[in-house]
Amino acid sequence: MVLNYIWVSFFIIAFVIALFRLFFLGDTQVFSDIFQSTIDSSKLGFEISLGLTGVLTFWLGIVKIGEKGGMVKIMYKLVGPFFRKLFPEIPKDHPVLGPLLLNLSANMLNLDNAATPLGLKAMEGLQEFNPSKDRASNAQIMFLVLNTSGLTIFPINIMVFRAQLGAADPADIFLPILIATFFSTLAGLIAVSIYQKINLFDKTILLYLGTMTAFIAAIIFYFNQLEQEQIQNISTLSSHFLLFTLIIGMISLGIRKKNNLYEDFIEGAKEGFSVAIKIIPYLVAMLVGIGVFRASGAMDYFVAIIAWIFESFGVNTDFVEALPTAIMKPLSGSGARAMMVETMKTHGADSFVGRVASVLQGSTETTFYVLALYFGAVNIKNTRYAVVCGLIADFAGIIAAILLSYLFFH
Repeated sequence: MVLNYIWVSFFIIAFVIALFRLFFLGDTQVFSDIFQSTIDSSKLGFEISLGLTGVLTFWLGIVKIGEKGGMVKIMYKLVGPFFRKLFPEIPKDHPVLGPLLLNLSANMLNLDNAATPLGLKAMEGLQEFNPSKDRASNAQIMFLVLNTSGLTIFPINIMVFRAQLGAADPADIFLPILIATFFSTLAGLIAVSIYQKINLFDKTILLYLGTMTAFIAAIIFYFNQLEQEQIQNISTLSSHFLLFTLIIGMISLGIRKKNNLYEDFIEGAKEGFSVAIKIIPYLVAMLVGIGVFRASGAMDYFVAIIAWIFESFGVNTDFVEALPTAIMKPLSGSGARAMMVETMKTHGADSFVGRVASVLQGSTETTFYVLALYFGAVNIKNTRYAVVCGLIADFAGIIAAILLSYLFFH
C-alpha cells in the first residue's frame, strides 16, 4: 500500500510542478519532456530487464551449485554458536534453529528464492512458543531485525545491473557493500540487544563480534592509508579474487558431494531467466514514475533542498543525488532498485553518484516489506520495537555506505 502511494505521488507531484513551470516560469517544453520520459523510461526498463537475463542466469546457476553442495549448511555450522546466544528463548537444538539460520545464511549469499520460504518457516516455528500470539516475541524481533539489516556477502543483483548499464568494473562496489551491511547488521543487533537486555559481553558473542569488527576495522584502516588510485586498484583486485574464489568454492562443494554440476547450474540458470522476465513490469512501472518525477523538475528541487541542508552544515554534497535510493530502500526493494538504475542512467554507472547509489542499494534491506511479510504470515499485530530497531539498522547502513563511498571512490 505504501508503494502505491509513492508511485501515484510521483505523477501527481510531477503534474503540479509542471503546471507551476508552465504558468509561472513560461516553460512550454516541460509537458513534452514529461511525455517523452514515459517513452524513454519504458524502453529502458524493458531493455535492462532483457539485458539482465544472461548475467543473472549465470550467477544464479553458480549459486544453485553452491546451494546443492551445502554452502548454506556450512554457514549454519560456522555461526550456529553465535546465534544460539542471541536467541535465548529458543530451546537448545530446537528444530526452528535450522530454518532460522539457513534463512540468514541464504540472505548473505543473496539467495532470495531460498531465503523467503525459509524465513516464513522460521517465523512460524518461533510463533509456536510465543506466549502472546498477536504480539511479537523477543526472538521474532531479533530475527526480523537481523533479516532486515541485510548482511550481504554476494550482491549479485547490483553487480548485474551495473554491468548492464555499462560499468567498467561492475564488482567495484563489492567491498563497500560488504562493510556497509556489516555496520547495518551490527547497529541492528546492538539496538535489539539493548531492548532485550542481551549480554553482548558474553564470551561467545564477544568472540564473533570482536573478530568481525576487528577484521572490518583493519580493512578500513588499511585502505585509509592508501592513495585513491591504489584504493581502487586493490579494491578491484580483492573483489575479483574473492568473487572468483566463491565461485570455485561453490564448484568444489558440488564436486565433493559428487553432484551433477551441469544439471545444478541449468536448474539455477532457469530461475535466473524467469527472475529477469518477472521484474519487467515492476522495473518499467517505477522507472516511468521516477522518470516523470525527474523530467518535471521535481527531483531537482528535492535534491536542491537536501543539498542546501547539508551545505548549511559545511558537508560535501556530492553524494546527495544518490539519496533517493536510500530513502526508498526501507519502503520498497523494487522502488529503490529503480532509483538506483535511474541514477546510474542519468549520471553514469561509474560516476561517484552512480557508485554511491549502488552501495546504498546493497547497504540494507526493505524493512517495512520484510516486517509486513513475516509478521503478517503469523498474524502479529503488535510489532513492539521491531520497526525502531530496523530503522536504526537502516540509518547505520546508509551512513556507512556514504562514508565508505567517499573512502573508496571519491
